[in-house]
Amino acid sequence: MPRVAGRTPEDTRRVLLDAAGSCIRARGTSATLDHIAKEAGVSKGGLLHHFATKDDLVRALAQDLFDRFRADVLAAADLDDVAPGRLTRAYVRVSAEFSHDPGKFRDLVPLLSHLATVPEITELAREDTLRWHDDLAADGLPPHVTALITAAADGISAMPAWHHHPDRKPLTDLEALLIGLTTPGPAWDHLAPPRG
Repeated sequence: MPRVAGRTPEDTRRVLLDAAGSCIRARGTSATLDHIAKEAGVSKGGLLHHFATKDDLVRALAQDLFDRFRADVLAAADLDDVAPGRLTRAYVRVSAEFSHDPGKFRDLVPLLSHLATVPEITELAREDTLRWHDDLAADGLPPHVTALITAAADGISAMPAWHHHPDRKPLTDLEALLIGLTTPGPAWDHLAPPRG
């Protein structure tokens, strides 16, 4: 495929993944390679140079979404923070960003909904979830505290779908509360899992 001046193969791949996301968000998994190539401004042959099949492209798109979220969380981890819960705090911060940018979340929901209909993508998501479980389990917090905090962070990220908050303070307060729960203290007494 002839390269567009100044565009590296990585740039073209990024354009194709973004175009695939846009087309699948709008058309579902019935979006064709022709639709995606047109959206990306490349020939179908150019697309096939990077992704041999539509399945390859859809799988790469899903993996890219998982990888980008992970990269965002790792980038948000404070290198000076050596206390247990460092990764969990970064997870909360990145998840909360979605509540501050409702457009970002609204764009992501239909894409994830369409991708979730593909069994192979469901398996990729399960593997990513297990990886997060392992990574967060090694973060030094009690497992029930981590489970509660990350579930709440996921919920905060979904708030733009259900609520309109022109005032960011309630969301910022929730984020601070979750980050505060990563520090051992009296609140943990109330977070203990039920016995029995």
